Amino acid sequence: MRPLYSLGLAALVTLGASGAFAQTLTIGVRAGPESIDPHYTSTGTHAETLKHVFDTLVWAGDNLELQPRLAESWRLVDDTTWEFKLRPGVKFHDGSDLTAEDVKFSIERSRRISGPNPTSVYVRRVKEVTIVDPLTVRVATNGPAPTLPNDFVRVFVVSEKAAKDFSTQETANPGFNSGKAAIGTGPYRFVSWVPKDQLVLERFDGFWGGREPWQRVVRKELSNDAARVAQLKAGQVDVIARTPSSDVATLSRDPKLAIVSTGTIYVFNLEFDFREKPPQVTAKDGSPLAKNPFLDPRVREAFDLAIDREALAEFATEGQAKPASQLVTPNIFGYNPGIAATKPDVKRAKQLLAEAGYPDGFKVTLSFTSDRLPGDREVGTTLAQMLAQIGIAVAANAQPTALFFPARQRGEYSLAMWGWATSTGEAHYTLSSLTHTFDAAKGAGNYNVVGYSNPALDGLIDQAAVALDEGKRRGLLQEALALTARDRPRLPLVVIGTSWAAQKAKVTVTPRVDEDTLAMNIKPAGGR
Repeated sequence: MRPLYSLGLAALVTLGASGAFAQTLTIGVRAGPESIDPHYTSTGTHAETLKHVFDTLVWAGDNLELQPRLAESWRLVDDTTWEFKLRPGVKFHDGSDLTAEDVKFSIERSRRISGPNPTSVYVRRVKEVTIVDPLTVRVATNGPAPTLPNDFVRVFVVSEKAAKDFSTQETANPGFNSGKAAIGTGPYRFVSWVPKDQLVLERFDGFWGGREPWQRVVRKELSNDAARVAQLKAGQVDVIARTPSSDVATLSRDPKLAIVSTGTIYVFNLEFDFREKPPQVTAKDGSPLAKNPFLDPRVREAFDLAIDREALAEFATEGQAKPASQLVTPNIFGYNPGIAATKPDVKRAKQLLAEAGYPDGFKVTLSFTSDRLPGDREVGTTLAQMLAQIGIAVAANAQPTALFFPARQRGEYSLAMWGWATSTGEAHYTLSSLTHTFDAAKGAGNYNVVGYSNPALDGLIDQAAVALDEGKRRGLLQEALALTARDRPRLPLVVIGTSWAAQKAKVTVTPRVDEDTLAMNIKPAGGR
């Protein structure tokens, strides 16, 4: 029996007594939170869920434009100090006032509490937080940090009073999952959560941004695509996220349903293992190889040339994706328009493998997520078939998200495919997280668990990190992306598209490029 985390029966009785079920929004999502603690992990589906309960200082709009949120304004005091002015009159769900103490506590807490994908990446530039007055904080940084407001779109503010006793690795999840510490300032209050099943939220009428139209929001976790579609057709859910690409055309012909589609900032990419002894690479007979083949740039180029990105976009995702040329999408600051997507050339790929000493190829396990993003299983499976064309014996290892990321973080994979989104809207976040040499002191390379290191690339990323001049910073990021494309530590595959399907008579959906499915972006049809 799955555990139920709840604020108690009284909250549910209150909902029923007030007739709230007539104002209930039920959303079918592919994946839900991994905890109710917003600082536990930076996974997109985790952050998406907890945006309902917890606010951030800065908000990323539907197209990732920076907007005031808990901070009404921010400014550079000097090259290494940012000042944030807090919005007055903001209340937590328990009725207490938001103050600078809560902000300081939350920034510092997000460094300590983390699961498989650390949220500390968003505060890596923070040196010290100082309280100026109850509604003003100053953040000293470890050098100029022009993109700190971008990073802060993912720093959730929790109540110090509610969370202070639940801020160790041992106490954090129990405290938040029980509801005791789950006190935010967001438009919805936490009611209950059954992991891998559903999250129930109740409207917070004291929300500083005004009342939302839905009294009650139920987010049902339906990882099986067919089940999600079936529940939509049966009227058991009002909206489904990440509609399977194979069902989009059929559902669009249903007069009771509406389809909303958009391109996203998620890029499927293939990452290589750069360690001396990769655990999942062998000769085809299973015997060990003399060296890691991925350390040879010719092997990485061969893999690049084996991939038909047009085919991945057209067939593996049913036309719901586009070929990717680099690790970020065109709407991200620093995108390099001069980089073209690699065209397949199987003959040249085989030649490169032979030149590298692998004329007959080798054996490798390809691990990929199977339930996180639209088409991930299909792209991973098709990718394995493409690599087989150049003599690589690929064992396809599709993994649910809950297992994939912890195993990846432990260094168990030697070839992995997964989706990455530049959620801050600027390329430095992606480059510093994925391709910079791991450096705990700098807070760089937080997601670089594969041992890749290129000092020239590190230098460009480090310069971009402190360049206050926007034009100079853009140029450095574009140069870094070009170097990444040449050295191929990871191969961008396709930019993912996504679709929502909804009950036309009940709701309208405003899409977001980060794929977030937020109740705040879903309104009653006809403005009811």
